[in-house]
Amino acid sequence: MKTLTKTLAVSAVSLMVFSASAQVASSEKQAARATETRQAVFKLLGANMGPLGGMARGKVPFDAQLAEKHATRINQLSLMIGDYTALDTSKFKTNTEALDKVWTDRASFEKHINDLTDASANLMKVAASGNEGEIKKAIGGVGKTCGGCHDNFKKD
Repeated sequence: MKTLTKTLAVSAVSLMVFSASAQVASSEKQAARATETRQAVFKLLGANMGPLGGMARGKVPFDAQLAEKHATRINQLSLMIGDYTALDTSKFKTNTEALDKVWTDRASFEKHINDLTDASANLMKVAASGNEGEIKKAIGGVGKTCGGCHDNFKKD
């Protein structure tokens, strides 16, 4: 029984390591499709971050329920980033702003994804309180994680 448990544990760890590593696109068409899908996720992130940034800067009326809704969406999207960036498209000429570091420094990239997941989960929790000051502070935390990823993994 102990051998089976050890075998299962080793298999699970191996599967996690394999699934966390990027796979290389096999064709221009596959790379283009993967790039389009990846960009769609990031456009949705931006569409949900925009109103939050507006609230934080006082350019959009504050609305705790709306902040919670956008935070929930950002959190859900953050959980998809790893999957939709797993295919390495760097060897093909795709219209992308992603730096090769997305795939060559995968551990760091995934840490940034996890930071976004954590920050958006915090914003969801804080937004439920309705406290405007705390919500704006938490929005700043999400924005900081976005900027950290942009600074390291996105072309200027």
